[in-house]
Amino acid sequence: MKIVPIASDSLGIRSMATYIETKDCRILIDPSAALGPKRYGLPPAPPEIAALSETKEKIAEIAKKCDILIISHYHYDHYDPTESFYKNKKVFAKNIDKNINQSQKERGREFRGIVENICDLTYCDDTQYKIGNTNIVFSPPFFHGPENVRLGYVIMTTIDDGRKKLLHASDVQGPVTTSAKEYILDQKPDILIMDGPPTIFLGWKFSKKNLQDASDNLVEIIEKLKCTILLDHHLLRDLKYKEIFPEPYKTGGSRIKTFAEYLGKENNTLEAHRKELWKKEKGGK
Repeated sequence: MKIVPIASDSLGIRSMATYIETKDCRILIDPSAALGPKRYGLPPAPPEIAALSETKEKIAEIAKKCDILIISHYHYDHYDPTESFYKNKKVFAKNIDKNINQSQKERGREFRGIVENICDLTYCDDTQYKIGNTNIVFSPPFFHGPENVRLGYVIMTTIDDGRKKLLHASDVQGPVTTSAKEYILDQKPDILIMDGPPTIFLGWKFSKKNLQDASDNLVEIIEKLKCTILLDHHLLRDLKYKEIFPEPYKTGGSRIKTFAEYLGKENNTLEAHRKELWKKEKGGK
């Protein structure tokens, strides 16, 4: 199995786009990217806009060569209804008729109207498929973070080619919930790709208890599984993410990497550095 992290917050933009290739198929999970509209009261800086443009071109180039596209939920950093690369593809997507909030339901309906006549669109919550020797398992819906969060639900994707098993646990934030943790443990992945908790919202949209739950759950996963963990996305928007979320790093050590680190690159958290980016744009004043 070939695994290539394509885009993420550690690579300069909001995304968890991931390419997986087995002997049987080429898969792109969450083929999109976006920018935070406001951070520190500031709009995206020019380096962020340039990074997004470059990333979107890369995602489109890869998507066109894939057999399967997977959409875990309907946030624009995980899917893009304006793209044309869905044509003639097999598209697995989050169900829009149940376990979904109103915003995502409306976006999902719009997306269906755009692509249903140009691709093979399948709603895949809690289903599994076999392509040659490759098993693809889609989870039941899990909360996009803490229980009953207004952001709705996401689905996780497990890909197993018989030699390696990958679990892409998009936007379960830690995981915060016990049910998401238990599902991950049950899947027993060799590689776990997941977003960390959104610590920039601590005390506002994300409580200290949520943070502690995410930490405890991830530590348990680290202790019970021997998987490599790619932890990125929401967590990497915090400049002090390792200070605020220390225990998983103490327990997991080098087993925990960002997308950038997995690729042998330095973290390039542009959104977290937006103040400095704008300062440079204005000549350091």
